[in-house]
Amino acid sequence: MSTISIDMLLAFDTSSAACTAALFDGTGTCIARADEVIGRGHAERLVPMIAELMNGRSADRILVGVGPGSFTGIRVAIAAAHGLAIGWNAELSGMNSLALLAAGAGSSGPIATAVAGGHGELFVQQFDGLSIQPDSGLSNAAPAQAAGLTSSNLVVGSGAEQLVRARGWGEARVLLPSAANALRLPEPLRTLEARPVYARAPDARVPEAA
Repeated sequence: MSTISIDMLLAFDTSSAACTAALFDGTGTCIARADEVIGRGHAERLVPMIAELMNGRSADRILVGVGPGSFTGIRVAIAAAHGLAIGWNAELSGMNSLALLAAGAGSSGPIATAVAGGHGELFVQQFDGLSIQPDSGLSNAAPAQAAGLTSSNLVVGSGAEQLVRARGWGEARVLLPSAANALRLPEPLRTLEARPVYARAPDARVPEAA
């Protein structure tokens, strides 16, 4: 059975406990979406989710979340994106996963994102709520250190409560990214290379030669 393509864009992200995907038509309208909180198991769920969402269609463009976030989740999404891009002969770009998180906060003011990054540390970055432009650089730090890196009252993400608790002030929302907000990102944050973005080196390392 042949696939049908009418200038469609597929966006997906597995940098968090969520497995999220969205399909946009040529006007930028989201015509289908799927958001599931699965914790683990992105490798098993992502491709079936995309198949259900596409329903026999193909995409001309693919937008994949490149992090920072879950090391394993990011790699699962990027590997799937490269495979689909080859199969569909589609254009492939990466999007900033923290910006995607900020885009779903529903606030026009400053938004701080805080995501658990392993070893008790947080990935932290602040954005403008209207433009989703970054107001700060990306940092990876323990909550006590991260407390001094943001000035926004609103903090969103899996590490929001930790950051607010360390600061002693602010509003925490435990929010997960949704691919349906992908086109809210400014162009520089959704035209990245489709490779992982890490705020610190991954735990897994290639052994040095003896």
